[in-house]
Amino acid sequence: MSANGSSGARPERRLVADAVAAHRRAQMVSGLRGLATRPQDERGSSSAASADVERCDLCAIPIPEDHRHLLHLVERRIVCACEACWAMRAGEGDYRPVGNRTMALTELALPDDLWASFQIPIGLAFFMESTVTGCVVGMYPSPGGATESELHFESWSRMVALNPVLAELEPDIEGLIANRLADPPVYVIAPIDRCYALTGTIKAHWEGISGGPGVTEAVSRFFDQLRAAAVRV
Repeated sequence: MSANGSSGARPERRLVADAVAAHRRAQMVSGLRGLATRPQDERGSSSAASADVERCDLCAIPIPEDHRHLLHLVERRIVCACEACWAMRAGEGDYRPVGNRTMALTELALPDDLWASFQIPIGLAFFMESTVTGCVVGMYPSPGGATESELHFESWSRMVALNPVLAELEPDIEGLIANRLADPPVYVIAPIDRCYALTGTIKAHWEGISGGPGVTEAVSRFFDQLRAAAVRV
């Protein structure tokens, strides 16, 4: 007992009670902050359909299905952007706007031995000149996404010598898509987001070990759309 007759444990109990109350207040504030920063569809106040709305990767506002894209140079990642972010970030730092031309190269020359020198294991790939690596990179689709292979300088130099139009290929923002699985083969210069869309299409439709018929149909549709939008050269 203390000198005034009260229990000495009471101040300790008050300290514990105060600590518990403070912890509860902190949890409440943290919860409110989390609720405020969570997307509207996660708060339960909007329909489930809103979860399917595409959003700007930079500011998170909703964007239409037909929206702008930027390329992150270092990560080689396609960024979906609203008009404001596209205007502010295009050409800034590691971001570049993707290309805007689609050209079908009906007379492109690519001998089998030259293709073999690229060391691409399948007959489907795209090629881009990377200012980050300082070389031409070949990317071919797989169930896990795009697989990368750096091309030897001599091989690509021979490719450009045979096809001078490739000397005009814009670094980073556009690429050459090659489909040697088609008969006849299809070669198209396309914006880099369309190049990556090919690998995304294959990843989304891949089934089992071999890919299944869904991949073949999806690739066929992809190239039909690409050819429809292309200018023939």
